[in-house]
Amino acid sequence: MRARFWAVACILALTGCATQTAQRGWVQPPIAIPLQSTLQQELQLARTDQLLQRTDLDEVTRAQIHFERGMLHDSLGLRDLARLDFNQSLQIKPDQPDVFNILGVYFTQSGHFDAAYEAFDSVLELKEGHAFAQRNRGIALYYGQRYQLATEDLLAHYAQNPDDPYRTIWLYLTELEIDPVKANADMRKRYDVADRSQWGWEIVAMYLDDLSEVELLNQVARTSEGNVELAQKLCEIYFYMAKRYQHRGDEGSAISLYKMAMAGNVYEYIEHRYAMLELSTVLQNRM
Repeated sequence: MRARFWAVACILALTGCATQTAQRGWVQPPIAIPLQSTLQQELQLARTDQLLQRTDLDEVTRAQIHFERGMLHDSLGLRDLARLDFNQSLQIKPDQPDVFNILGVYFTQSGHFDAAYEAFDSVLELKEGHAFAQRNRGIALYYGQRYQLATEDLLAHYAQNPDDPYRTIWLYLTELEIDPVKANADMRKRYDVADRSQWGWEIVAMYLDDLSEVELLNQVARTSEGNVELAQKLCEIYFYMAKRYQHRGDEGSAISLYKMAMAGNVYEYIEHRYAMLELSTVLQNRM
């Protein structure tokens, strides 16, 4: 009952802030209650720690448990501990594409782009057609300002599922750095032909000016079922809004929105992962 009260309170606050935005600009952007570790996650972490103390585990099992504990640490925002687990897992069993994939994301987050490219190349060598490695390599290339190569990866990733809005968004962000006019025209075409049943197409509609920021936030208020979903959606919205303001040269608004994207502690979302990288880059450029 208490959780439901807080979720409703957040949604009501969201609606109020969106109305303020329509009248006076961004005064106090809406936020969800920051996500915290759950009892289930804490118990799982304790069980995993106990398992790793056993002496009768074979190497393959031990490597898998290190990977699973690393992913659990990652979901809790404990990324240094996660990295230690991933490295230990690879030392035991070097041919793990999923471990190379998450390490590639970590390298991208820290700005070590050459190491990220190598990690994602290793993923694709070990497992051709890995579900996320090509996208993640494309994003790493994007942040490494190798836009043409990034476009090739992200276009191929988009072609595998044109109805996924995030494939359209990342392809658009990359193409925007090459030819803004064509990028906008191509995004419109992709939007028009897509099955737009997935959440996320509303963000594309915002980019296309078919949906205002206020309308998008009010839509989230109407459709979010609880605080977790609200935090997840706001993480995405604020990140892509920040990208939009940054591209327009409004770095002050972008900085605030990147901070808002991280405020909900949605550690597993790529928008949260790269908000810190974006924020660091903007602040560094202003020095």
